[in-house]
Amino acid sequence: MQSDDKPDNGQTNPSFFDLLNQTPPAPDTDLDKDPGTARFAELRAGWNASWEQGGFLHQRWEDLRQAPRAGWHSMANWVKATIGLAAVCAVIILLDGAAEALADALHRLLTAVPHVQVGADTSTGVFAVIDQPIRSYIAAHSASLAISASTVYTLWQIIGLFALVGGFARSSGARLTWTAWGAATIAMVYSSAPADGRTIATALAVLAWTTASTLALRGTTLRPHVFTHIHNAGHHIAPQIHLPAPTAPPADEAPDNVHPLQKR
Repeated sequence: MQSDDKPDNGQTNPSFFDLLNQTPPAPDTDLDKDPGTARFAELRAGWNASWEQGGFLHQRWEDLRQAPRAGWHSMANWVKATIGLAAVCAVIILLDGAAEALADALHRLLTAVPHVQVGADTSTGVFAVIDQPIRSYIAAHSASLAISASTVYTLWQIIGLFALVGGFARSSGARLTWTAWGAATIAMVYSSAPADGRTIATALAVLAWTTASTLALRGTTLRPHVFTHIHNAGHHIAPQIHLPAPTAPPADEAPDNVHPLQKR
């Protein structure tokens, strides 16, 4: 016997007791011979009956088969509940793994960063011309801070990367950050670069920053936007003509050549 409990949308709520109710009773003769065999035969008969037309398992299979065509609003409630429960479990597992990975990444980012040194660097190239003055400036001006110079250098890199990506995504706040970050970077290079090569190092820093700005500030123009709004406040002319009502002339001024029609 199927459960007749129905929700508001008219769908039948399946119950596991429907499967037990479909199990036919075993004959008394079989119980007298071998109760275990009779009980197994009873369960097998119930299993077969549940897969027949209108059976419990047959209806559940039909709900699953029709779910893709029915859509979310028309599929069976127990299918939606199963999908929702599986989705919640998957989100919990992903959030747990993402939280551990993010915490580990932040820990390594703030602790296992390259050491910032003051003085000459063995690295060469255009990047070293710009990067070494920045390292020297940060190391020389962060001795009294509560964080290490390596952490300050790492945060400087993260902020620059965030401003570059956010500016490419046309974020106004990220573009303001990119502008301030570039000005601070050029100032650090100018302040800490060697005196004999300060002009070249600063020029390279400016060129590198302006080149990267083609991505961070794409679509930005210095031309002011002129909004033209024309409003005609003239008089409105309505196409209406008012004619005075005709008035009859006085009796003494009526023409004598006008005579009323007479039926003959």
